[in-house]
Amino acid sequence: MKKYPVTEMHWLVTRLLIDLMKLGMEEDCSQNKGYRRATDNMAIEKKKKVWVVGHKNPDTDSICAAIAYANLKNQSDEGRYEAKRAGELNEETKYVLKTFGVKSPGLITDVGAQVKDIEIRKTPGVSGKISLKRAWEMMKEQNVVTLPVTDGENNLEGLIITGDIATSYMDVYDNSILSRAKTQYQNIVDTLEGQLLCGNEHAYFTKGKVVVGSANPETMEQFLDDDDLVIMGNRYDAQVCALECNASCLIIAGSPQVPKSIIKMAAERNCVVITTDYDTYTAARLVNQSMPIKFFMRRDQLVTFELEEYIDDVREIMSKEKHRDFPVLDTDGKYVGMISRRNLLNMKKKQLILVDHNEKTQAVDGIGGADILEIIDHHRIGSLETMSPVFFRNQPLGCTATIIYQMYREQNVEINKTIAGLLCSAILSDTLMYRSPTCTPLDKAVAEELAGIAGINTEEHAKAMFQAGSDFGSKTPEEIFYQDFKTFSQNGVDFGVGQISAMTQDELDQVRDKLLPYLREAMTERKIEMVFVMLTNIIEETTYLICEGEHADGLIQIPGGGQKRESGIKQVLLKIGGMRQGPLAGDGAEIRVPDLQLERAALEAMADQAGGNLV
Repeated sequence: MKKYPVTEMHWLVTRLLIDLMKLGMEEDCSQNKGYRRATDNMAIEKKKKVWVVGHKNPDTDSICAAIAYANLKNQSDEGRYEAKRAGELNEETKYVLKTFGVKSPGLITDVGAQVKDIEIRKTPGVSGKISLKRAWEMMKEQNVVTLPVTDGENNLEGLIITGDIATSYMDVYDNSILSRAKTQYQNIVDTLEGQLLCGNEHAYFTKGKVVVGSANPETMEQFLDDDDLVIMGNRYDAQVCALECNASCLIIAGSPQVPKSIIKMAAERNCVVITTDYDTYTAARLVNQSMPIKFFMRRDQLVTFELEEYIDDVREIMSKEKHRDFPVLDTDGKYVGMISRRNLLNMKKKQLILVDHNEKTQAVDGIGGADILEIIDHHRIGSLETMSPVFFRNQPLGCTATIIYQMYREQNVEINKTIAGLLCSAILSDTLMYRSPTCTPLDKAVAEELAGIAGINTEEHAKAMFQAGSDFGSKTPEEIFYQDFKTFSQNGVDFGVGQISAMTQDELDQVRDKLLPYLREAMTERKIEMVFVMLTNIIEETTYLICEGEHADGLIQIPGGGQKRESGIKQVLLKIGGMRQGPLAGDGAEIRVPDLQLERAALEAMADQAGGNLV
């Protein structure tokens, strides 16, 4: 063998590696391309879905913005983006979706991590008929301490753990336990690595005890009973004695040559004969391992989890249990796999993009347990916090849809007729057909351009939308109340602000009569301390405010505002006018509640919801 200096040896090894790499790169290109396609598909498949979702009690902007932005992301970014909704659709939004032939986004009520979001170990279910020995071998092969026991239809029957197997060895002093466990002869053959010479291997040992036949025949006759299982060596006289005593099974140890006469005699007496290479002691020690695991498995009060259960609930239950592993079931109750406390450490949070809101109180439940990737909004900066930096786009425009239109143009993505119709509808809705003071020239210009793409007349379409949304006759107070409702928090005080828009004052009067008795009930349901509902007349560009809660009716006095008290509830006539300069712009506002910060927050919320100032 030629010897090389160290440096030369390094060079030779390096050269060899380079040559091998070149050889690999020169393989069939079609195979490489196929591999790349396969790996690319796997990468896309592994990439989690990202949900694009608006606020609770969604309005038209919240829904249409989610649909349009998910469409943009799917065209401009690798991944799977899906629009969702955080509440029921109002009639206006239903009309818009129906007009442009778009299905309603799927409903999500909680985005907290669920069992299906963590890595579930695919430990296969086993039959309750397998032996303890086989179960132990499977545990070692799979490096687990728990095996799920399932039936032929994948229903969970029980669990077998290493502790149960240890119990079968250490705490069993009953020589009849093999029969009580209804042990199949096939299990005995497999456990002893033996051979069946006579009898039905699928039959079961159901009566008698286990006896080691080491004594002389005269002594054996004294303790052998009918149906006993006898373990013995290659002694002809002892074998005959056991058969004459009506043994149900003979286990002959030590690799014997069993005489044909014994096999014939056993067949005549329906006795099973098994031979094994193990000696008598080893065979006697191992035979209990042939018992089926169903005899020892745990079947009562099993702690299981379903795929849809939330991790917070799972973690709490796990903390109270001593078990290490827990079975997971699907919605049909079928076994899926196993999880443990360790699996909770590798939890994959749901990934979200939020549109048309950035308030925690307005976000879908469980938002604290999700990964927020982006926020697209046109409202004031709210209370939402994120664990990591996010893409946050917030512009002082009349509608989130206008921002999304800009993003389409910035990324040179074509806006088709359907998306144009949705975005235009959102702008018309949020700006009250350009009447809202938050409506900018850009909002109007964008809406008119989108209307041209969608082939609609903005005025006719807006009136049809508003008419669909103001059909209050058949709606319950609850349905009306939550049509466009948001909650806010300031200094530990939670309050809500809603807005109902209609084309005529008669419709608003109808709404007012329905809502007044319901406001206190709504406060209880949402656990808030004050509630304000703005009743907006689109044509007259005026808003009546009804409110409920301690200090709510004295929140603000507006000189000459036409205040009116009815049933303990103050109705304040508000006028929406001018671009918003601040929550108290327009002067004339008299603060009557001691907490100025809370007052300011409430006024900001109302101005934000109404799209203007209180003047």
